[in-house]
Amino acid sequence: MSVQCVSSNGPEFRPQLGRSVSIEQAAQRLGVSRRTVYYRIRDVRLRTIRTRGGSLRVLTDSLEELSKELSRETV
Repeated sequence: MSVQCVSSNGPEFRPQLGRSVSIEQAAQRLGVSRRTVYYRIRDVRLRTIRTRGGSLRVLTDSLEELSKELSRETV
């Protein structure tokens, strides 16, 4: 997949790819089950977006924040 920069005599727009991951990918990154990811979403420890097609995706920023939080708890 290629990303093209679009400019119309203004600031250059660069879409950011990879800002969210699937529930399965989030579970793999955290080393937990999909059910645990859904629990973290319910507890508002992970932020999500819903795609136009209706899929639920986890924002990578919130995934990184939770991962850091969990690593601090284990120390």
